Amino acid sequence: MALARRRLEVVGEEEMEPRGISRPLRERQPVLQAYRILRFTFVVAPLLAGMDKFFHYLVNWDMYLSPTVGRLLPIAPHAFMQIVGVVEIAAGLLVAFAPRIGGYIVMAWLWGIVLNLLSIPGYFDIALRDFGLSLGALALARLSEHYAASRSRLYTE
Repeated sequence: MALARRRLEVVGEEEMEPRGISRPLRERQPVLQAYRILRFTFVVAPLLAGMDKFFHYLVNWDMYLSPTVGRLLPIAPHAFMQIVGVVEIAAGLLVAFAPRIGGYIVMAWLWGIVLNLLSIPGYFDIALRDFGLSLGALALARLSEHYAASRSRLYTE
């Protein structure tokens, strides 16, 4: 231990930096990791939720449609939720291939879900969760302006 402490004093701060990685690059790594986490999340979550609108394995999604909205629809609420599933699958794929655009679309989609949920008593907690998710989608869209500009930069930074 004493030898290690003495070595730190002798070499100085610059020598202690990991070799081969510049300071600006190291500082961007957490941001790149956050971008990748958000991108993965907003590809997988809409795909799974969209597919589950057809199978109801996770939950019966029809219960999340506001009765007010259901009465205004020209089609059956279940058929509408299946259309919602198709839109969510498309949104997940859009995030996979065009995260900057897809992030903003998922954000707006989640705001629509929040408005729907606010009209159902007892679902305010889920509305709050979906609002938080919409902020994550906004963060993805903002980060994508930097990282999605050049796909090759994802692997070099």
